[in-house]
Parts: sequence; C-alpha cells; structure tokens
Amino acid sequence: MSLLVVGLSHRSAPVSVLERASLSADAKVKLLHDTLAAEPAAEATVLATCNRIELYADVDKFHAGVAELSTLLAQHSGVALEELTPYLYVHYEDRAVHHLFSVACGLDSMVVGEGQILGQIKDALALGQELHTAGRLINDLFQQALRVGKRAHSETGIDRAGQSLVTFGLEQLAVREPVADWAAGKRALVIGAGSMSSLAAATLARVGVAEIAVANRTAERAERLAEILVASGTGVAARAVPMSAVAEELGRADVVVSCTGATGLVLTGDDVAAAVSAGPAGLSPTPPLPETGASPRTPSRGSAPDPGAGAAPQAPSGLRPQTPPAGRGPQAGLDLTDAGEPVPGTAGGFAAAGDVPRAAGSAPRAGGSVAPGAAVVAGVDADVLARLVAAAEGGRRLADAGAARTIAAPAVADGCPVDVPVGDGRSALAGVDATSLELHGAWADQGEAAAQRQPRRGSRSHAGTAPVRLALLDLAMPRDIDAAVHRIPGVRLVDIESLAEASADAPMAADVDAVRGIVAEEVAAFGAAQRAAHITPTVVALRAMAAEVVAMEVARLDGRVPDLDERQRAEVTQTVRRVVDKLLHAPTVRVKQLASEPGGAGYAEALRELFDLDPQTVASVSRADAADPKNDDPGRAS
Repeated sequence: MSLLVVGLSHRSAPVSVLERASLSADAKVKLLHDTLAAEPAAEATVLATCNRIELYADVDKFHAGVAELSTLLAQHSGVALEELTPYLYVHYEDRAVHHLFSVACGLDSMVVGEGQILGQIKDALALGQELHTAGRLINDLFQQALRVGKRAHSETGIDRAGQSLVTFGLEQLAVREPVADWAAGKRALVIGAGSMSSLAAATLARVGVAEIAVANRTAERAERLAEILVASGTGVAARAVPMSAVAEELGRADVVVSCTGATGLVLTGDDVAAAVSAGPAGLSPTPPLPETGASPRTPSRGSAPDPGAGAAPQAPSGLRPQTPPAGRGPQAGLDLTDAGEPVPGTAGGFAAAGDVPRAAGSAPRAGGSVAPGAAVVAGVDADVLARLVAAAEGGRRLADAGAARTIAAPAVADGCPVDVPVGDGRSALAGVDATSLELHGAWADQGEAAAQRQPRRGSRSHAGTAPVRLALLDLAMPRDIDAAVHRIPGVRLVDIESLAEASADAPMAADVDAVRGIVAEEVAAFGAAQRAAHITPTVVALRAMAAEVVAMEVARLDGRVPDLDERQRAEVTQTVRRVVDKLLHAPTVRVKQLASEPGGAGYAEALRELFDLDPQTVASVSRADAADPKNDDPGRAS
C-alpha cells in the first residue's frame, strides 16, 4: 500500500486561498483523469468541500507522487504552485488513512462532530467509481472510512460535541438568543437546492420560520424542495421562485441562506443595500446604534414611528455634524465605505473630531469647521455621540452594522516545525524528505498554527445590541455574498471565514477522546488488512505452484504404474495433496500474520524468492482479484 494524500483545508490555509482554489465539477473530473495519466498514480479520487480540497492516490514513488499531485492541484485550482505550496499538507500510508478516518468522524471539521462530511466522502467515492479512477485501495479506504464515521456517531456522543454547519451558522446569526426564539415567525430565502441548501431549508423549517422561498437555477429542483418542506409537517409555508426574482424576495426576507455552485457573487453589496433600504412591508429600516450599552428600539411591523425621531439634537463639542443629502434618508446619506475601520493617527484607531465619515456626495467644509446649529448625525442623540467618542478614546470596540471589529496587532504565529521551501514551486517539494513532509502535514492537520487558534486580523464578532433588518448566512465556497455587505447598517453576515473563527473557541466534548480511540483502532485494523491482502496473491501463487507439482507427479505415477484402478489412483492423489497442504499450512498462515504487522511488507518478497515464484503469476492473481466486481460495487458504500 502506497496511499498518498495532498491537500489543503481550513486548518492549513486562509479562507481567501480556499475560495480561489475551489474546484468545479468539471475541474474534478479533469483532475482525476490527469492524475491517472501521471506516471506515479495507479488510482485516485478527490474530496472537495467548502473547507477542504484533498487528492488521494495510490502511488509507487513518494517524492514523484507529491510533486505530481501538488502540481495537478495547482493547475486545476488556478492558484500558482508557488503560492499554494505553503498551505499544502502531505500524509502517506498509515498517516493518510488516519487523516481520512478522522475527517470521516468529524474530528477535522470546522464544527467538530458534524455529520455532513460522510455524505461528501460518499460522493467522492462515487465520483471515483463513476470515472473508474478508484481501484481496490481507494474503494476499500473510502468504504471503511464511511463505516468508521458511522461507528463513531453510533458508539459515542460525538454528535453532542458538534452540529451541522447550518445550525452553527444560525446560532451565530442569533448571537445569544435561542435559535428557535430568534427564527420564530421570520421569512427566509434559501438560494440553491443542493444538499447544503436543502439541509438549511429543513433546519429553518424545524426551528420555526413562518415562510421559506427557494430560489434555484433549475426550477424543478426548487419546486421539489418546496414540496418536501410543505410535506414535512413543520407548518412552514414554502414556495419555489425563479432566480430572477431573488432581488424582490430579498426585500421581503428576514433571513437569507445561500449555498450555490456559482463561481461569481450571487448577492452583491448593491443588491443587499437596495433590499435593506426598501425594507419589508410594514417595517421601516432602523439604523444600528454603536455598542454603548443603550438598547436600541426596533419598531414592530405596522407600528407608528417615534414622533421625536426626526428631531436633530445638538452635537457635543469636538464632533463634526453631517447632513444627509436632500431627498435621501439618514442611512442612505452616509458614506459607509470606511465604517468601522481604523483611521490612522486617531485615539483607539477611530475617528475623532474632524474625521467623522462625511455624507456621500457632500464636500468637507474648509478647515473642518461647522456652522453653529448645523444638523448632526441623523438618528443619534448628543449623549450617544459623546459616549462614542469616549469609547474611541478608550480603545474599546464600536459596533458596525451588527458586526463589531476588534483592531489589534496580530500575534506572531507558531510556525510549522519544518522549514518547507516557499516560492520554488515543484522543485522545492522534490528536495524535502518524507519525514519532513509528514511533520508538515501533522502540523496542518492538528491546527497548531497560531493563526488558527486566534481570530484573524479584522475578524468579525457579532454585537447583540444592534437591530438587524437582514441576516445573511453564506455557506458557499467560493462565497455567494459580497463580504462587504456587513458594512451596511441593519445587515448581519455570517460566512465560512467567520464560522471558522467562531468554531475555534467552541468547547470540545469528552466523547472526542473516545472517537480518537476508535480512529486509532480502525487505522491499525485497516493497515493490517491491507498488508495481509498485499501478500495474499503471493500465497495464492504458491499454492497454485504446489497444485501443479502434485498434478505432474500424479501423471508421472500413472505412467510408471499403469495398473492402478480409479479408486487406488484417487487415493494416492488425495494423499499427496494432503501432504502438500499440511506442509504449506503453517508457513502460509504465519506469513500472513507477520505481513499484517507494521514493517511486514517484505515477507511477500521473501516468499517469492524462497519458492522461486514467477512474478507474472503473482501479478495475474492480483489483477484477477482487482477485477472482482464486488471490489467496485457502489452499493458497498452505503
């Protein structure tokens, strides 16, 4: 067995790299065909999800295999090899098995213990079987991984340690409020009708949303999902809408979940801004307030506006007021391109006097002066503005459209223990020994980099005090929703990147240790079975040679003693066969036991040398075994 995996995941690479390296369905097919066309690989398949891209292959040369697989990943992902190399990890033989089994159990998932990965592993196996790129090793490995994952979920409480990415994302949108309370009565828009979008729709229905609109490029799939939701017994009203109606539905929705296979943005900043400014029927959009401890008030649907809301309070000394352009509301009049970002040279990284973002389309006054009695920031009273300035001077964080940004210098990351060359491309990989690449893979696999243990610079954490008009959950890779929409007042965005940061602090259940024990046990069993299977063709060839010797000797006996009757000839033949079987039984059983132990691969070669077995005979047995239909049966993966 020479199993090799080369890949990158949320543990080894930032979301920006994963997003660019994502593979389309056509790219997966071409990647597998090119992998088998490469010299080192005999079989292969690819596991590509929103959080990982991993190429599994049976190779005959380690260094050549690493170089070739890395080059192919770079070629088909569109990311230059020099840029991709620092984020790649490599696992070989037993370590590769351990990695896939851990992935199947949810130990390597962004949300530990989630079960969606099992379906993705099954899809990867089905793709390899469909394209005939998965041979006996890949089939055995992935089928066993599915069994190990199911065993972990059935024998332990790993489900308590994790949840689906959808549920975790909804919890992040709800902040500190129970999801069921937060979702009750809301109107949801689900974009996409694939497995992840279907799970999102089912989860939304279960937690109590009142209405779900499903938009998909294929109308039949959207209609089918809507029918399933209506028949689910949750009481949700579900309907299918065309993709051309997404903009209209966006204006009606309170929650949007998007997970499509699109290569470009599905929802742009302009789309979201237009939907928020329009507001749903009966509800006026409310601008978020800074995180000052004051509780904002959100009008209920159909409620009368606050009669004092239009009054313009006086600005405290030191802050420049601003006036929205004529004909536009307070929200639309603010230039939000720099909202929430640090301004160089100011206390706490935020703007003080004279640095408040100016109204869109307005010109700054000469010298930054403001005429007495000019209008101030709309919707925010003098007391709030004074507290905002105090917070800025104290270096505390300020809310920005429901998402708070903490500005801090990034900590120095704990680097990989192996100095993997960067910038030399394929030639850099050729000079790295297997042990070093294994260490690099282990580092990435365990997520020991400080960049993964700590939130990234500019990471988003949600402030529960700001009123949210539109909650967006983007589960696509590459992203469906423009990341800049979190700057729009009244919008809260949760995407793959923010989920990765939030999950870094999620508590680990005690059952995780039990799952790790299961993985270790199953890896040992799988390795033993594969090593034993490796020597089986040699043992079969040995017994075939012994049978030929028996047949030849019986034929020679018939020539020398022609007077034997049929009964006597049968008895002699059976006696000779029993003698041969007894002589071979103990050695063959023992050699299988020895071969199943670590380092036992050499016993097959020793057996071939001792008995002078024809290599072609051994190879023919191996080919016949690999051609057995049961070894390529997709039903075994269920």
